[in-house]
Amino acid sequence: YERYSLLTLQGPCCTSALSDSVPPLFVFHPEGNECINANAKYCGECIQAGAKCGWCTDPDFLKQGETVSTRCDELQSLQKRGCADAMIENPRGGQRILKNKMVTNRSKGEERREKLRPEDITQIQPQKLSLTLRSGEPQSFDLKFKRAEDYPIDLYYLMDLSYSMKDDLENVKNLGTSLMLEMSKITSDFRIGFGSFVEKTVMPYISTTPAKLLNPCTGDQNCTSPFSYKNVLKLTNDGQKFNTLVGQQHISGNLDSPEGGFDAIMQVAVCGEQIGWRNVTRLLVFSTDAGFHFAGDGKLGGIVLPNDGKCHLENNVYTMSHYYDYPSIAHLVQKLSDNNIQTIFAVTEEFQPVYKELKNLIPKSAVGTLSDNSSNVINLIIDAYNSLSSEVILENSKLPEGVSIAYTSRCKNGVVSEGENGRKCSNISIGDEVTFSISVTAKGCPKQGKSETIKIKPLGFTEEVEITLHFICECECHKDGVKNSNLCHFGNGTYECGACKCNEGRVGRQCECSSNEVATEDMDRTCRKDNGTDICSNNGDCVCGTCECKKRDNPEERYSGQYCECDNFNCDRSGNKLCGGHGRCECRVCICDPMWTGSACDCSLDTSTCLASNKQICNGRGKCECGTCKCTDAKFQGPTCETCPTCPGVCAEHKECVQCRAFGTGEKKDVCEQKCNDFKLIKVKDRDKLPQPNDASYPVMHCKERDANDCWFYYTYAVNNNTETEVHVVDTLDCPAGPDIIPIVAGVVAGIVLIGLALLLIWKLLMIIHDRREFAKFEKEKMNAKWDTGENPIYKSAVTTVVNPKYEGK
Repeated sequence: YERYSLLTLQGPCCTSALSDSVPPLFVFHPEGNECINANAKYCGECIQAGAKCGWCTDPDFLKQGETVSTRCDELQSLQKRGCADAMIENPRGGQRILKNKMVTNRSKGEERREKLRPEDITQIQPQKLSLTLRSGEPQSFDLKFKRAEDYPIDLYYLMDLSYSMKDDLENVKNLGTSLMLEMSKITSDFRIGFGSFVEKTVMPYISTTPAKLLNPCTGDQNCTSPFSYKNVLKLTNDGQKFNTLVGQQHISGNLDSPEGGFDAIMQVAVCGEQIGWRNVTRLLVFSTDAGFHFAGDGKLGGIVLPNDGKCHLENNVYTMSHYYDYPSIAHLVQKLSDNNIQTIFAVTEEFQPVYKELKNLIPKSAVGTLSDNSSNVINLIIDAYNSLSSEVILENSKLPEGVSIAYTSRCKNGVVSEGENGRKCSNISIGDEVTFSISVTAKGCPKQGKSETIKIKPLGFTEEVEITLHFICECECHKDGVKNSNLCHFGNGTYECGACKCNEGRVGRQCECSSNEVATEDMDRTCRKDNGTDICSNNGDCVCGTCECKKRDNPEERYSGQYCECDNFNCDRSGNKLCGGHGRCECRVCICDPMWTGSACDCSLDTSTCLASNKQICNGRGKCECGTCKCTDAKFQGPTCETCPTCPGVCAEHKECVQCRAFGTGEKKDVCEQKCNDFKLIKVKDRDKLPQPNDASYPVMHCKERDANDCWFYYTYAVNNNTETEVHVVDTLDCPAGPDIIPIVAGVVAGIVLIGLALLLIWKLLMIIHDRREFAKFEKEKMNAKWDTGENPIYKSAVTTVVNPKYEGK
């Protein structure tokens, strides 16, 4: 039962995952295309084969030997085969938005002035649309989600009242007013409710002795009778009333450690009227310090009936705990999701790993660590709410068979996700807007063409998008079909879309045969060409005395003809292309396009390729055959007979191009790639490697040119037998040897030094000569000088002698 429930729940998810891994537009076949492989007998069958398939309604479209199914092909192929666009049935899907109310956009000031009812707040857009689906053709639309500010919240506190939660109950008694105060910071419309649970009231979960049924606790502890689940307080905005009623609660007890919390969660989810749920954000806080029983555990108490998922509250007490087993996890997930309830597990540290695993199975749920006495419960609830409300996850209802859906999310900061991650966006704040691109694709004709409705909604929210699916299963021309038409052999079929749709038991292009008469010797005789032994040239089947040709693996290849003796793929080829790519193959003969001829359509009648630069065909020195010049003058070569390798001036004409391509120099080095790409350059090591006139079977011109640096370069110019211009060039320049710099520099330096020394010596010699002449002149003047020795009459000695009169000479 548990396994069955899980599979039932996860079916849509698996379908979506498959649609993400397989491209929705094409279904690849190992051979041919999907249109040909469908072997469609009528138009409706054709358009269901794929989005690229069309049906030609032209009555004269089929060639002799072709089957009715060849009317179904890809659009380009039908056009190529001569079916006019107006005669091709190719219906397309579409979409219509039926309800598109804008998402609510309010600021804080507007929230205080205008109090909106919950049903007037819109967080998802559009709300309703209609899709018309053609097989294989996806229909995509954008879904917008915006978290509304001041959105109402309903919070139901579901508490374990087994004996181990005694101290926790004391802290929860004042939870109402405290939590109302904290939640007022998030929303102005907040309601709170309270419920409690213990365990199923049968053995071995509780003791059923009379005394223990009255007081399950030991010693002098005063406990209330055990119970499965009680709805103590319906959702209310009166926090004081919450405190009062919770304050009147008493602890109970049971025998085993796991509790019956799943029974309580199921009743809270499905008893919407008794709990008082509104179509707003619904939070369920599940507080416990123990594990849980789930489906199958009821067998211990003799309970084998699976939980029915219905409300069984009488006087706010669950009365069927002894009758129905615990719900399975998958069953709980389904009911919580159906009723848009987001669960917060407030559990002690010991059971964190268990409830974290449970959280992974329940979408839009959170786990918080509850202190030993529940003193941190308010912060736990606020943190868990912020975590849950910051993520939006889309889910869809069960899809019809053959329908797939794919999601692409465009979240905050430009984050784009696809596949399963395309269903959700995280880190969304109040007022943020995100967009989901949703693509719906059908394959074939689901539900025999009947309309289907699917719904998409964000988990934990009551709003949803309703999508009505319409399927295109027949062509438009189907409506104009004539039943029992005379065109179908005296009324043996319906004439629709340019062909006969035979009644049951009739076959043939015009339904002219009974299925019992198909393979008779008389009919086979008319399918043999020239009374031969091969039926339909071994390329088809004889049906009603008429050849119906076989199909090829390649949809472009076909047999045709009265005896299937013709085909469109066994014609001559050129360049590995059928009919040279310039014609079509009909009955093994190429029908060439205009301006082409030859058995393989490989001979062009266009002479523009033979025009020389002087506008003459082949320069007046040849004939144009199949678009190519055949030169009649042996000296001239090239595609237009303009090249003369042995004529004067060839070397000078190509000098600059050879120089720029071989050495990267010259006047054309900047435009070399544009103006010098008309010949093939081949480099050789030295002049001996250059082609010699006697060695080649075509004329070769030897050239020697000099560049701006007085360097010589050598090359040859020739047009080979394939009319390709070849230039062989020696890859090194022949430049004159330059002077030896070191001796010159050394000589100059030495000369400068020697000249300097010589000048110094000459200067010194001149100075010596000059000094000697001056000295000799001085001596001569000295000898000739005459001096006067008389005293100066006014001379007075500077010395005065004074005698001490008392000096006695001692």
